[in-house]
Amino acid sequence: MLSGNAVVGQSGGPTSVINSSLAGLIDGCREAGLGRLLGLRWGIEGLLAGQLVDLSAESPRTVQALRRTPSSALGSSRHKVAEADLPLILDQLRRHDIRTFFLIGGNDSMDTVHRVTAYAAANGYPLCGVGVPKTVDNDLFGTDHTPGFASAARYVALSVLEAGVLARDMQKVDRFVVYQTVGREAGWLAAAAALAKTGPASAPHLIYMPERVFDPDRFLADVEAAQKEFGFVSIVCGEGIKYADGTPVSAARTRDKFGNTEFGAAGGSSVAVNLHRMITEKFGWRGEFQIPESLCMSAIDRAVRLDLDEAYECGRAAVRLAAAGRTGLMVTLVRSSGRPYAATTGEIPLHEVAVRARPMPPEFINAAGNFPTAAFLDYARPLVGRLPKMALLKYKGV
Repeated sequence: MLSGNAVVGQSGGPTSVINSSLAGLIDGCREAGLGRLLGLRWGIEGLLAGQLVDLSAESPRTVQALRRTPSSALGSSRHKVAEADLPLILDQLRRHDIRTFFLIGGNDSMDTVHRVTAYAAANGYPLCGVGVPKTVDNDLFGTDHTPGFASAARYVALSVLEAGVLARDMQKVDRFVVYQTVGREAGWLAAAAALAKTGPASAPHLIYMPERVFDPDRFLADVEAAQKEFGFVSIVCGEGIKYADGTPVSAARTRDKFGNTEFGAAGGSSVAVNLHRMITEKFGWRGEFQIPESLCMSAIDRAVRLDLDEAYECGRAAVRLAAAGRTGLMVTLVRSSGRPYAATTGEIPLHEVAVRARPMPPEFINAAGNFPTAAFLDYARPLVGRLPKMALLKYKGV
């Protein structure tokens, strides 16, 4: 590891386990004998503003508690680094003698680490940069899955399971329910709802993912068929599903600083609301829509122990890479076995990850484009764990 201080920031949307990665970094740096690990308040914006804190001063008890604390303890940011920011960032790195730069985040965060380290190198400033993966969307390239996905997937599966029981028993009142998940370009979280299904009649019945074109006529036919067969229909949709011409079903027009569509923002409405409207206008049914938005990113009560542990190990692995003089890398999770599940940490060059999404592979989505396949369930089930079983009365007549 280069002499000098290290710094870590958290970026983008949080997860239930991102602070476990932070704890792994703090513990790893202490074990490596690093002088000081600084923390960025509000991500890269904190570096630009010189808002740094001394994480080395935090007590072991506080660090341990981080492993069960949701959201982003340092504060997050979605600031897109501009070319004009790079000289200012380098000035701050020099001022605080920072020689190691860690950032916990997703695609855009990996791009930030890559650009900052490349700029430092081009200006003769030795800087080691290592990224730690994080996103509930599970769309980071080069890793089997991302820390945060398993816990968010469990949140979705449990929510759809419980909402499905409600919808089944309230079908004389509401004939359908639409549950919307986050995920702009990838349907991993929407697909995870399939883990709730225990039989043909149980929820969910239909799942629509951004990887497939959304056909409204086919959708309404699917809905009608499921409702006719089961008495109600449970529908799950990813927020990023689009029509054949590329228009979001949300009809959103607002974009963030990275060019990502902000679904449900001004100029449009949420996907779930629009699907609800389609069904009501076509069939005249009463139904519900559920849009938890960011709740799956901070539900520590539904966090998966495996996810918490892997997030922690990714933080420690990042320190090991830096201590060995490795730079320009992101830590990855490499699955070595599915049954029983086993995985280790690996690495991938940042330039291969930066601003590169990983959609669900074709073999994980059925031919109709309205449900994940058994192959996806085999992939996801070891990460999410067992779900509770719900009672089903025999309804024996008298």
